[in-house]
Amino acid sequence: MSFTIALAQIDPVLGNLPENIARHTVMAEQAARSGAQLVVFPELSLTGYSIKDMNRELAINVTRPPSTFTPLLNLSKSISILAGGIEEDSEFRIHNAAFLIEGGEIRCVHRKIYLPTYGMFEERRYFVPGTTVRSHSSRVGLVGTLICEDLWHMSLPYILAHEGAQLIIALVASPTRLAGNADDLSIASMSAEHHRAYARLLSCYIVFCNRVGFEDGVNFWGGSQVVSPDGSTIARGKHFEEDLVIAHIDENEVRRARQHSRHFLDDDPHLVLRELQRLCSVGP
Repeated sequence: MSFTIALAQIDPVLGNLPENIARHTVMAEQAARSGAQLVVFPELSLTGYSIKDMNRELAINVTRPPSTFTPLLNLSKSISILAGGIEEDSEFRIHNAAFLIEGGEIRCVHRKIYLPTYGMFEERRYFVPGTTVRSHSSRVGLVGTLICEDLWHMSLPYILAHEGAQLIIALVASPTRLAGNADDLSIASMSAEHHRAYARLLSCYIVFCNRVGFEDGVNFWGGSQVVSPDGSTIARGKHFEEDLVIAHIDENEVRRARQHSRHFLDDDPHLVLRELQRLCSVGP
């Protein structure tokens, strides 16, 4: 696994699927010209975040994507695309989802598992949570995909890393208050610490693609980043501005991190499973 990745830190148009697809196409073409083999977009990048009761009309069935998807499907024959959108599954449930578009088709879907419903968030009113987390094969190797709050639950990246993902990608729509200094955002500092810890403990790459712009008075701060397995940030996006962040992913960095410090190689998921089963058997 050695390739170039692009993070398309964009400001989606709320509820406008055709316009957002056009924007994705432009950014994906720019990423390809920059030498990227994979371009990543933020959470709900195809629809905007605050879609509320528009969720059903913006949802797509991956087995028969709308004709508006054709430009992305065609472009995915030359560059892999990971985008956020809304999925209607075979049982007609509506999910906050991440779509891996590759080779002219939607190859894989991750459904957001942890739907925040507190403070400004009300995702459980409009989405059904996913129930599985899986790494998936792609042109660039085995990849793990999470959506926003999924990354705040350590069990999910842990599972993905043990399933073989050396690259864990989070599609994010992280808001902030309008007050504050762009160079000293507490949420940015907290997130960066979080990503470095995962990268070091799992000896893998952590990719964080956040959106920018305003919706319903809410500001999104950007700051997308790629963190290497040794915990160093190798690429970072601007705060509050659209950006295309380019980084090189190298399997040798994962090998070096895991051989330098064997904590992940020596980790015992069977012990974890036994102890979790014991705790769950006791009950609340």
